[in-house]
This record gives sequence, structure tokens and C-alpha cells, in this order.
Amino acid sequence: MRTLDGRVAIVTGAAGGLGASIAERLSHDGAHVVALDRQPPVIPPDAITTLRCDVTDDNDIAAAVAATVLKFGTVDILVNNAGLLSGRDSLLTATPEQMMRFFDVNAVGALRLVQACFPYLRDSRFRGRVINVTSRTFFTGAPGQLAYVASKGALIGMTRVMARELGEHGITVNAVMPSQVATPGTREHSDHEDFARTMSQQSIREYVSPARFAGLVAFLASDDGALMTGQSVAYDGGGLLH
Repeated sequence: MRTLDGRVAIVTGAAGGLGASIAERLSHDGAHVVALDRQPPVIPPDAITTLRCDVTDDNDIAAAVAATVLKFGTVDILVNNAGLLSGRDSLLTATPEQMMRFFDVNAVGALRLVQACFPYLRDSRFRGRVINVTSRTFFTGAPGQLAYVASKGALIGMTRVMARELGEHGITVNAVMPSQVATPGTREHSDHEDFARTMSQQSIREYVSPARFAGLVAFLASDDGALMTGQSVAYDGGGLLH
């Protein structure tokens, strides 16, 4: 069943990994999808519209949103997936510049997209949806990832404020938190033992795939998610119980 027929979705950070899977799932469910990223996409160009966009650049964002509206008429769904990942290093060596870089991409980038898309989300005939991809590490306090954890935690807090402020316009805003998913980006910072250790702490001991995680995003974007807002939802096989 095509649950997103007629909707228009923007997905950031969609050249590969989780973002590409989310874009593909929303497209499969009937949405017109515009995939934004700084890198060349791996998504088949005939299935999804792809545009280069740096989420820290206001001009890039304005151009991408304008191109989306020119082609499809509106924006009904915004998935803020673009983000910086990190390796592990002591907080004692963290610099203000590193902290600000992570906040600019992982938190402020999402704010920029929401502001640019707001008029269309507000006027959406389907009820506008914002879905922010955050991280369970805000709750687990992953050692050695201070800037990443802090910036993703900021996005969780922003999600709650957005839900309160945008609710009067019928817009839902939720945060989704995957388990450690084996994408090219996470593989750069974690080996097989790291993934196995994470999975061993789950209630259901199966690796979370990008495709399954994308199903959660599709649910929140669908009619069934119309009254779910301000929530932080972990999709991790019961690793984080809260």
C-alpha cells in the first residue's frame, strides 16, 4: 500500500547510508523525494530527485527548497538526517572549533531546513511532518564522543521545542534514534567487535538495518503518525529502555 501518495519529501544527508534508505523507502511508499547531500548520490537518479546541498549554507538550502517547490509545488515531509559522525577522543582534547562544527551541522543545520520549509509544511494538506535523526548516545553518554553526543542531544531538545511551537500549525516533529547501524559512515569509526558489543546489549539480538529503520520514518510521515509529536523514538532492538 502506497501510504505517502501525493506527498513531497526532502531528505538531507541522503547520498548513502541511512539517508539513502530513508529516501528510497519514502519513494517506494509513494512520495516525491528530493535527496540532498554534499556528496554525489548512490540513489538511482530516475527514482529520486538529487540535489547538492550543504546544510550549513543558507544559499544552498534556499536553492534546494526553491527547486523542490518549483518541481513539485510544496514540501510536506522534512527528514533532517544530515550529520557529522565522530571517532573517539578524550573530552580533554576537544576544542571549541570542533564543538561548534558538530553543532553547526547536526543541530543548526536542522533548524535552517525547518525555517526554510516552514511555509510549505504549514500549508501542507497532509499535515506537515519533521523527522529529526538523532542518537541514543545522548542517553548512554558514549565516552570519547563529546561533540557528537552534545550536538545530537541538542537536536533532541530542539525537537521538543519545535513540536510545541509548530503544533498550532498541525506540524508534527519527532526524533528517531537508530541503534548502531553498519553504514559506510559508521564503519569508519567502529569495527565488527563494536557492532557486536552493541547488539549483545539488545533485548532482540539482531542488527538494525537501514531499511528497517527507514520504516519507522515512513510511519511517522504517514497518516498513522498524525498525532505523534515531540517524541524521541529508539529503534534499536530494545537496547535502550526508557
